[in-house]
Amino acid sequence: MDKSAQLTLEQKFKLQVLKDQVQQLSHEQAQEYLVEMFRQMMVKDNLVKHLLKNA
Repeated sequence: MDKSAQLTLEQKFKLQVLKDQVQQLSHEQAQEYLVEMFRQMMVKDNLVKHLLKNA
């Protein structure tokens, strides 16, 4: 796998912390969290596209 597609040690740690936190969520809370994360990913995609377009 391309190194740029791999997680850093810090990212792996953050991911493990997140996994531990979501274990405590109810089913409804987990669904809301997932939808919000996806929304934020789309906003990030839009920002990156905008920055690349104007670069």
